[in-house]
Amino acid sequence: MFKFAHIADSHIGGWRDLRMRNTGIEAFNKAIDFCIKEKVDFVVFSGDLFDTAIPNIEAMNNVTSKLSALKKAGIRFYAVPGSHDFSPSGKTFLTTLEAAGLLKNVAKASLENNSLKLEFTIDEKTSVKIAGMPGRKGALERTFFEDVDVSNLEQEGGFKIFVFHSAISEFKPKNLESMESIPLSLLPKGFNYYAAGHVHARNVFEEKDYGFIVYPGPTFPNNFSELEKLKHGGFYVVTVDNNNIIKMDFQPIIIRNVYSIILDCDGKSTSEVESELMSQINNREFYNTIVLLRLYGKLSSGKPSDINLKEFITTLYNKGAFFVMKNTSQLVSKEFEEVKVNFSSPDEIEDKTLRENVKGKIEGTDYDALELSKELIALLSEEKNDSELKRNFENRIVSNFRKQILEKFSKKTTK
Repeated sequence: MFKFAHIADSHIGGWRDLRMRNTGIEAFNKAIDFCIKEKVDFVVFSGDLFDTAIPNIEAMNNVTSKLSALKKAGIRFYAVPGSHDFSPSGKTFLTTLEAAGLLKNVAKASLENNSLKLEFTIDEKTSVKIAGMPGRKGALERTFFEDVDVSNLEQEGGFKIFVFHSAISEFKPKNLESMESIPLSLLPKGFNYYAAGHVHARNVFEEKDYGFIVYPGPTFPNNFSELEKLKHGGFYVVTVDNNNIIKMDFQPIIIRNVYSIILDCDGKSTSEVESELMSQINNREFYNTIVLLRLYGKLSSGKPSDINLKEFITTLYNKGAFFVMKNTSQLVSKEFEEVKVNFSSPDEIEDKTLRENVKGKIEGTDYDALELSKELIALLSEEKNDSELKRNFENRIVSNFRKQILEKFSKKTTK
């Protein structure tokens, strides 16, 4: 019998506001402290530990400290890079943490006969066998999945965990239908537990030939809409008995209360909106609470900017609110024609723009133009290191271009 924790998508350092950024850190710390208290055998982390490949010093220091405490307690930490941890150059703070002995990157592979062969990492105490696949921006990890020879993975005996950072096409939530994904058929079969990440929603699926496919969701919501929907984050503690029967317990991580104020402003004047907002918070206190304010509809008179939200927000802080966020993107005035805009993340906007303008194969090749465009964007988005000479930076980009793009492109050129 053994026990492990499955955590994903902490995105440490991701919030712009310092208070919210620290709340995200608190959530991760609480998860690790729980793992130590419960004496789990190991932790599996399914990508996006940080919000960027090279996080700030504060984020680095905190994670290093917590993983050191985990190691001191004799608990191993197995991880794969997520789409935010990933760097085209391969440089990520996860590499530093692995070199320090604080985690093991289980996304290990070798190239054999033009196919990728994933390697198992074996947990010394429990003999559990773990293999993984990293995530990449724009779901470009799909090309890795397509190149994997799964024979050794599927033939291996014992209790097996597959760790990955991708959405599965068949299981995407309705509100994330546009998210890039991979089909279930690309996952190797025969694993007992599939530790998934990337989709910020909690879900458990059980499929024939695949066992449990589990998304724990984030340790803390990463934006307004996630806070509105999820309220809090969490992770799974998984217990496996001597017959390999799996029991999963979800552990919510509640750091702050979350309270939503949603007001339909359709047909109301600005003064009526102000009055209704105040009526919703009369006789209420908001100590240690994140307050979400969403206004929508078409005003009967006045402009959205005429609503005195500053005074309302000040009142909320006077009532003890920890942080107040507002969303008025769907609030319009009668005087102006409503313009419908789909507000998405920068990654979603980028993906939509590419899909609308880049289609088909590149002439004379078997190479998908959209795939090439995404790889080029990922490569060119890399930034110069502080201590790196401009000349060396340019040479590195050119070298990576040759290795990651030209060599691959030449292999797919139609003969």
